[in-house]
Amino acid sequence: MRARILHLGPEVMVLDKPAGLPVSARSGESLESFLPALRMGKRRDPQPTHRLDQDTAGCLVLGRTAPMLARINALFAERRVGKTYWAVVRGGPAGHSGLVDARLLKVSSAAKGWRMVVDAKGDPARTAWRVLGRGEGIALLEMAPETGRTHQLRVHCAHLGCPILGDAMYGGGAGALHLLARAIDLPLDPPLRVEAPVPDHMRAAVARCG
Repeated sequence: MRARILHLGPEVMVLDKPAGLPVSARSGESLESFLPALRMGKRRDPQPTHRLDQDTAGCLVLGRTAPMLARINALFAERRVGKTYWAVVRGGPAGHSGLVDARLLKVSSAAKGWRMVVDAKGDPARTAWRVLGRGEGIALLEMAPETGRTHQLRVHCAHLGCPILGDAMYGGGAGALHLLARAIDLPLDPPLRVEAPVPDHMRAAVARCG
């Protein structure tokens, strides 16, 4: 996990979280298992300041001190952190850019379990998007979520008519989820921007999009 450190400062660490690894879990391996090895000279383990879905790769910010952890948590709560995602989607939206403004509601059933759906009774959810490239039957989208709802990007892409490749729950088919937390912008002093590389399982599809 140390080899996946993208930024290491006195108070902030940014990791390139691998796809398939949960940030926390009641049982089994998770990022929490690696935190003691990421102390890097500190007396306490670094702590995640936000969450990424288990199957999402890319930038994950950890606070290395209690004051910085509280500060970054506040920045996320105030929606002052810039988040940029890349997703390879099936098909592609008709236009070049736009904004999805579609409320999301959590529903569940005995047959299908829980999932998020677009519903007027749900919580506000907004995602700005633009097309970075297109290939045969796929497109590469850059997305900037203004809110942080569960599965927001996955559901909003499906709502656009172009689910994320590998998202079996929302229509993207089988395989690895092609969703990357590409960059994070923290309004610290000085400001901090960190980018994550395209993971191995996404490279071929990204290349197909030019």
